[in-house]
Amino acid sequence: MVEEREQKQGRIAETVTDLLQDGTVPEAQRMLNALHPSEIANLLESFPTAQRKVLWELVDEEIGGEVLLQVNDEVRGGLIREMDDRELLAATSGMDMDDLADFMQDLPRTLTGEILRSMDNQNRQRLEAVLAYPEDSAGGLMNTDTVTVRPDVSLDVVFRYLRMRGEMPELTDHLFVVSRYDHFLGILRVSDLLTRDPAGRVEDLLDTEAVVIPAEMSDREVARMFEDRDLISAPVLDGRGRLIGRITIDDVVDVIRDEAEQSILSMAGLGEEEDLFAPVWSSTRRRAGWLGLNLVTALLAAYVIGLFEGTIQEVVALAVLMPVVASMGGIAGTQTLALVIRALALGQIAPRNSRALLLKELGIGLLNGLLWAAVLAGVALLWFGRPTIGIIIAAAMTINLGTAAASGVLVPLVLKRFGIDPALAGGVILTTVTDIVGFTAFLGLATLFLL
Repeated sequence: MVEEREQKQGRIAETVTDLLQDGTVPEAQRMLNALHPSEIANLLESFPTAQRKVLWELVDEEIGGEVLLQVNDEVRGGLIREMDDRELLAATSGMDMDDLADFMQDLPRTLTGEILRSMDNQNRQRLEAVLAYPEDSAGGLMNTDTVTVRPDVSLDVVFRYLRMRGEMPELTDHLFVVSRYDHFLGILRVSDLLTRDPAGRVEDLLDTEAVVIPAEMSDREVARMFEDRDLISAPVLDGRGRLIGRITIDDVVDVIRDEAEQSILSMAGLGEEEDLFAPVWSSTRRRAGWLGLNLVTALLAAYVIGLFEGTIQEVVALAVLMPVVASMGGIAGTQTLALVIRALALGQIAPRNSRALLLKELGIGLLNGLLWAAVLAGVALLWFGRPTIGIIIAAAMTINLGTAAASGVLVPLVLKRFGIDPALAGGVILTTVTDIVGFTAFLGLATLFLL
């Protein structure tokens, strides 16, 4: 399915490009606007900046706001700079409050004031309620489009109220039951509303055990709760237990996707919102710092090798086999690191089980070390005909894989304790540790037994 979607996206991009090159702009515009806003967003991100501007001019204003919400932050900022105030105001019309709150953070201050002034008092209060919370919290993620009912009315009254409204918010699987002062009491499931006696009262079908989300909860915790409880929507409450909004599964999917992208890109020191076709200088500036940090760690490993320069000159075989020990340690450590980072993200690691995990990974590292050490010792013996070299590299391999396993557990735990993202810094630190330990063990043992 993913491959088919990618192939479709590629075909559309090629067709649109050909139409623009042939001067058939109306046909390109028709094809572009027939796509879903998310598909248009993917298409815009896949074009270099100059062509992206041309495509953006062809997007209908009616869907422009939705497209802007789908592209990443850096691309959105570039498109916004190309738009005048009228176009930006048109793009905000019809946005949900949570989307509008996110979008307004990219707009000029003068324009945000104009947007607020153009709203009625009720919508302004709803928007301010979302803006009052951090973007990465449940309050910043929520939407204020809730349907509330009182507990002391009949289902028939609820039916008439809904017909009077004329529509219901998307992904409404239950109605929220509140007191006169908006204190949350529970939920009324739509399935019950449709299947029970209309003369029955809401309070008789009230589910008071429904999952509720505090407004201060982080978006990651919200995503985990939706995943664990298989939720479609959930109410958001303030500190006094009042209903202030709801979160739906489509918002949570965005959080999960963004978190996955961040985990992958942060391992390479890249921002999750970096434009694929950002200017060369800005991309160079972003990546230079990470490369500099890696250079420092590489120099540390080179320094360790330099300490054994005499040993390497005496036994040239060491220079040939030395990278093998460091490489195997790096791979083994990365396997453990990935497992631990994932477990930390899911909240599966705590002081009560971290010791058991460390011992388990140490056992795996040592067993793998012994297995592949025996293989490598045999290779070294056949290659160089010196049993001592085979024994030395086998011992160094075992030491390094054991160290790699321990580091794969301890490094992310320590980084987490100090408030540093393990996905961002864990790989660099782990590689440095396995390189230094691997080189020191191999060359140190060689110095003891070969010279």
